Amino acid sequence: MHHSVLVVPGIGNSGPSHWQSLWQSSHPNWRRLIVGNWDKVECDDWVSALERQLVNAPANTVLVAHSLGCLAVAHWAAQSGKKIGGALLVAVPDPAAPSFPRGSAHGFSPLPLVPLRFPSVVVCSADDPYGSVEHGRECANAWGSEFVEVGAKGHLNAESNLGAWPEGLNLLARLSTSIDCGRGTLK
Repeated sequence: MHHSVLVVPGIGNSGPSHWQSLWQSSHPNWRRLIVGNWDKVECDDWVSALERQLVNAPANTVLVAHSLGCLAVAHWAAQSGKKIGGALLVAVPDPAAPSFPRGSAHGFSPLPLVPLRFPSVVVCSADDPYGSVEHGRECANAWGSEFVEVGAKGHLNAESNLGAWPEGLNLLARLSTSIDCGRGTLK
């Protein structure tokens, strides 16, 4: 893949056995979002961090977001005019769900449900404790994203035992190819 990539982790910064970290270790030119606090999350802080780190990024940059990172991308996209290539949005949590970590994450509700200005894919697990398939589909429909449900794999994180998650890397490669072809979807 020849696109610039910015990895946008969720709470805790996706530890060393998380697929995002494994992907990034295999692609040393990929960058990672830098925020002040990975454990006590303020939406505005993450949105500001995205804007700062994308201001000089190439227009073909692809965001690879997981969990709360997906919500930060949605909020950023609703506020920023910066052009990017696309986004892979994995395990979108529902800020209205009882399982949402309200004690650790603030400012993510209401979630912007407006079309994204760039191609995107929402990837969802059938048994994600933080976001239902219905929520993932609703977000994908509102954002104009391709929707991919990958079966029962939990929160699609390190605890899901995905390793380097080749299925997800394939989705990213397909998104990249579709961006290059001007389609912006996996179809």
